[in-house]
Amino acid sequence: MNVAIRSFLAGKTALITGSTSGIGEGVARSLAAKGANIIFNGFGDEAEINKLVSSVQKEYKVDTTFIGGDLSKQEDVKALHQQAISKFPGGIDILVNNAGFQHVSPIESFPLDVYSKMIGVMLIAPFHLTQLCLGNMKQKGWGRIVNIASAHGHVASPNKTAYVSIKHGIIGLTKAVAIESAGSGVTCTAVCPGYVETPLFVKQAEAIAQKQGVSYEEGKKHILRVHPSGTAVQVDEISDCVAFLCSPAANQMTGTSLIVDGGWLAN
Repeated sequence: MNVAIRSFLAGKTALITGSTSGIGEGVARSLAAKGANIIFNGFGDEAEINKLVSSVQKEYKVDTTFIGGDLSKQEDVKALHQQAISKFPGGIDILVNNAGFQHVSPIESFPLDVYSKMIGVMLIAPFHLTQLCLGNMKQKGWGRIVNIASAHGHVASPNKTAYVSIKHGIIGLTKAVAIESAGSGVTCTAVCPGYVETPLFVKQAEAIAQKQGVSYEEGKKHILRVHPSGTAVQVDEISDCVAFLCSPAANQMTGTSLIVDGGWLAN
């Protein structure tokens, strides 16, 4: 592969929230493979996180660090940004708002404290981090803000009122930021996956299989019935989409959603 193509993000710094596993980890690896320095963020076993940060640094020959924090708390979001700037004085060039979690319940019994925390992590934190990072991106004349939304930012499912409303909100935020930053060299886009084969997906399939007394494969099929493709989205398919959105080929892509859903929304 041409070195210039492989390292088109050399010298750039990327902050990916929720990047200690799953989609976030995949995005971190994909951007590191293109030359970007990586700021990891998320939860998990300290030893495992240290191993991840070190392995990415060694494998891709980039600078890496981990900064924790509870993104439902505004003071932690601000501290995350401050520590990132302390480590990388040039600022954050790529912001990937990925952190999130799911809670399933009918709206009548949905706990308001859980909804508030979901909003904090998945909508207020992306707003706040964008607010903190955008000025420096504009000043440098280049930046990428990629929000990991969901097919549920376009369609709804029962018992997911919180998740669906928040993901619709993040797509609205994406559009508004894109308009405000248009012409500055900064783009803001969203990636909208369908069901991605992460450890969480595996647990969901196992739970359905156990509840229905069927095999794991049947549990997977139950979840993936909304995908005309019949298969789950893979993590590297999402992470490579994010890398594409950070490439020169995506200079004119802003305010838009890249939908990766096995045909779900076409149904």
